[in-house]
Amino acid sequence: MDKAREKVQKFRQREQRILDAALQLLLEHGEEKVTVEQIAESVDIGKGTIYKHFTSKVEIYMRLLFDYEQALADRLKESFKLAQSGDFAATARIYFESRIADPQRDRLFQRLEEKIISLNLAPDAIDELHAIRNSTKDTLNEMFEKRIEEGRLKRVPPYYYYAAYWALTQGAVELYHSRSFQPLVEDMEGVMNFIKDIGVHIGNLDSTRKL
Repeated sequence: MDKAREKVQKFRQREQRILDAALQLLLEHGEEKVTVEQIAESVDIGKGTIYKHFTSKVEIYMRLLFDYEQALADRLKESFKLAQSGDFAATARIYFESRIADPQRDRLFQRLEEKIISLNLAPDAIDELHAIRNSTKDTLNEMFEKRIEEGRLKRVPPYYYYAAYWALTQGAVELYHSRSFQPLVEDMEGVMNFIKDIGVHIGNLDSTRKL
């Protein structure tokens, strides 16, 4: 590997370390208490080095949001290959596994996005984020339409399913964080898995047939 490529690789590796450290600090302390200095200290680099990668905390937040949404979009597109091989539940399963896998992270990202939008801190970046999300919606709707035409799902407008997916995952995250509900749940992991299973089978017209 030549020096230029090695330099780029090290730069990207350091950037990922910054993102990983920022996410961990945000989960532990919340966005109001995390500073650029704390992130730099966690990665064992100078504050100035952070600014070689990101112009501000907001840019770090947006990168975390981008990476999360893009990873989901990429996984869903890959799931179509599994569906073509007979695993018709792959797209739904991957969606629910991704969205409910880490309720704390999901709640954090909701707060970050809402704050950035309310303060109009990065309107162009938010538009890009929503474009990725719309791509995910289109991928899911394509899957819904195909399953409907195959007679596997109840015939309703495809966006009904997308809305139901969103409602289930958002509801699961709210349930996970509900102080009033938590004492009633003996097995939260089991409940999350049960919700995933419900999501995968929404609208299935033949429970005896593999989706």
